[in-house]
Amino acid sequence: MKPTHIEHLGIAVKSLEESIPYYENLLGTKCYNIEEVSDQRVKTAFFLVGQTKIELLESTDPEGPIGKFLEKKGEGVHHIAFAVEDASVALAEAETQGLTLIDKVARKGAEGMNIGFLHPKSTHGVLVEFCST
Repeated sequence: MKPTHIEHLGIAVKSLEESIPYYENLLGTKCYNIEEVSDQRVKTAFFLVGQTKIELLESTDPEGPIGKFLEKKGEGVHHIAFAVEDASVALAEAETQGLTLIDKVARKGAEGMNIGFLHPKSTHGVLVEFCST
């Protein structure tokens, strides 16, 4: 399960339309991809900073995970994603180490990545995502 690098940091925002110009100015780079991941009820926008991406997350449904996060905590850092060779294998290894999984096997996420999440109750309050191609 050894990560190769931080794949991206996920940041929950109320509006991509309002947030993208701010992050373009802050990071000195343009947003290179916007897409909707309908099964996760989210619209995403990506920026590349060195080898790491910043992913902005806008809810498309107040009852979806990002909608609930925004209601409870407001805008801010939502998760950290680590690149691994195989997200499903990394999830299985994490489970054998006693970590609580949100996803038992990887599923499709933004940018065609295979993704899976660990529950923050077992990761010191941080929502952790594994990503693989």
